[in-house]
Amino acid sequence: MHNYLDFEKPIAELEGKIEELRHQPGSEGVNIADQVSELQAKVGKLLAQTYAKLTPWQKTQVARHHDRPHALDYVTALIEGFTPLAGDRQFAEDPAVIGGLGRFNGASLVVIGTEKGADTDGRVKHNFGMARPEGYRKAQRLMRLAERFGLPAIPLIDTPGAYPGVDAEARGQAEAIARNLRVMSQLKVPIIATVVGEGGSGGALAIGVCDHLQMLEFSTYSVISPEGCASILWRSADKAPEAAAAMGLTAGRLHELGIVDQVIKEPLGGAHRDYEQAADAIRKALVKQLDELKTLEVEALVERRYDRLMSYGNVVSATADE
Repeated sequence: MHNYLDFEKPIAELEGKIEELRHQPGSEGVNIADQVSELQAKVGKLLAQTYAKLTPWQKTQVARHHDRPHALDYVTALIEGFTPLAGDRQFAEDPAVIGGLGRFNGASLVVIGTEKGADTDGRVKHNFGMARPEGYRKAQRLMRLAERFGLPAIPLIDTPGAYPGVDAEARGQAEAIARNLRVMSQLKVPIIATVVGEGGSGGALAIGVCDHLQMLEFSTYSVISPEGCASILWRSADKAPEAAAAMGLTAGRLHELGIVDQVIKEPLGGAHRDYEQAADAIRKALVKQLDELKTLEVEALVERRYDRLMSYGNVVSATADE
């Protein structure tokens, strides 16, 4: 059973009719299969029409969808022989950050991800994907491990942001994030980051410094949530749709701005409707980028990453008399 968003109500009604027909006993002179096929065609057409004109706020809702695949789902689908590694070697294990060693397309690599959890128990265990300092230090440990053994690092980003609790601040949340930025900017192995859901603030950027940044079509990446932005600007989270429209947080807009290198198309109706197809799209993108990046010498790789980061915010404007 699907969990439907508000703007998907017409789709929900059609799919509800399909389920009703499937459970009806066949009657003479009525071909239920034909009716189901006709309704399925209407659903496909309505999905295409609906998802072709989503607003930034609606895309934010899709990025947060209850059924959307998370980091662990993609690890299961993409990584062979995944061996999870735990702990930051300083304080504790943080389940909000998952990571370890595995094989992708026949080669070893290190995968790191922020994990939200798939159900209530999972969300509590993984703290809804909001990492504490020990989670980011664990990610840093895995990055250094990747560099030590000459393995590519593959971050999977899906977080509303770093955990803002007092205990996290006391243990150096800002320092842990800042140090990750420094380490990743100088890492001597390829880094390909993929935003698979929400890319929220420093919590996302802490594992997002990379050689190639790609986003799933209906994922988001921003410095603050639309609700947080609206609360600051309008003193009301009810203005979140307006904030989302102004923030430029969608994959398409960020690609236009040159912040994101690639937008990966999702299955019709979003990744939550077809986990396998979504994972296959990521697989193809990763194979292509790994093949390209592994041809670069270490110095060229790091210099290219530096130039990419320094290009953010560069705007070429026309002179007044042009």
